[in-house]
Amino acid sequence: MAFLNRLLPKIATPLKSRGIASLAALPETHQLLQKTCRDFAEAELKPIASKIDREHLYPKEQIKKMGELGLMAVAIPEELGGAGLDYVAYAIAMEEISRGCASCGVIMSVNNSLYLGPLHQFGNKEQKEKFIRPFIDGSRVGCFALSEPGNGSDAGAASTTAVLVGNSYMLNGTKSWITNGYESEASIVFATTDKALKHKGISAIIVPKPIDGLDLGKKEDKLGIRASSTCSLIFEDCKVPKENLLGETGLGFKIAMMTLDAGRIGIASQALGIAQASLEVAVEYANKRLAFGKPLTKLQTIQNKLANMATRLEAARLLTWRAAWLKDNKKPYVKEAAMAKLAASEAATYLSHQCIQILGGMGYVSEMPAERFYRDARITEIYEGTSEIQKLVIAGNILKEMS
Repeated sequence: MAFLNRLLPKIATPLKSRGIASLAALPETHQLLQKTCRDFAEAELKPIASKIDREHLYPKEQIKKMGELGLMAVAIPEELGGAGLDYVAYAIAMEEISRGCASCGVIMSVNNSLYLGPLHQFGNKEQKEKFIRPFIDGSRVGCFALSEPGNGSDAGAASTTAVLVGNSYMLNGTKSWITNGYESEASIVFATTDKALKHKGISAIIVPKPIDGLDLGKKEDKLGIRASSTCSLIFEDCKVPKENLLGETGLGFKIAMMTLDAGRIGIASQALGIAQASLEVAVEYANKRLAFGKPLTKLQTIQNKLANMATRLEAARLLTWRAAWLKDNKKPYVKEAAMAKLAASEAATYLSHQCIQILGGMGYVSEMPAERFYRDARITEIYEGTSEIQKLVIAGNILKEMS
């Protein structure tokens, strides 16, 4: 496999266990990928994570290196230039990258899951050549434009319109909360092409950037993941060739929902990375910090915290890997992806909170990364479907299965 050959030169030391017992049961390619991503995160991401978060800097150089490793197109076939791996591999890679820097993780996730994913599944040959191949090496990234100022979780209420005029669609409206909005060079935009059909009248259109009629809103000043840009896409008589229609007219809502189902595996993995980093920092600090003449790790209260943290993390990881495995084996995975995203995002919030508690005052200052983990974790319960939406998806599927 070409991708495996690209990994081998990066492996300078033997594989070491890091406490994931189930990792040893995975194929060698997945183990090599985990080791490569962990080494890359240690060398390239952890040293800059604080600075790029503090200064809102897009990690262009690091994203390019991630592309060279195949991480910006993990599940895209090799014939299109991708790594040609599966979603379990993607989940493993996402966790390790996000463990080093959650901002780099979400940039990677959007390009893999939300941009390349639907293009690979629904795009024609010409679209794949034009909008996939140039976006696999990290030199370019794409974005996904579904949310709007007034619709939030109601993805079927798209007020952005796309009217066919001659051989082009004329787009008007605003898309909000777009990750990679400033750096992306193409976007999959969901717009209403027939208002009478409501959600069945939404279509997906590939919009290259920059393009006349598209302006970018201000960069949002966010609580966390601040090295990734988030902004609005403002369309005003933006003319896009009709051949940029993705799939068929009216298929947009289905494309969006299927894309988000897969994307939740990526965000779950991002959350796992934040949670893993939180656990590691907590353990390292507790081993060194003395209280009452002995390390914190000798105190039963701290041991209880660490036990709860590790249990929640491992449970969420196995849910995430299960959802990825189901997707890889073409089995239904919508409920499982929602479970993974719910469990992993809540685990990230819990572990980052407990990390600060263990560090005490040191956890509250930017000298330590714990406060960044806490800020980064919070968004994982919101984007690509809030925790409340995940519960609706899970409950809805349970009721269908048992009716």
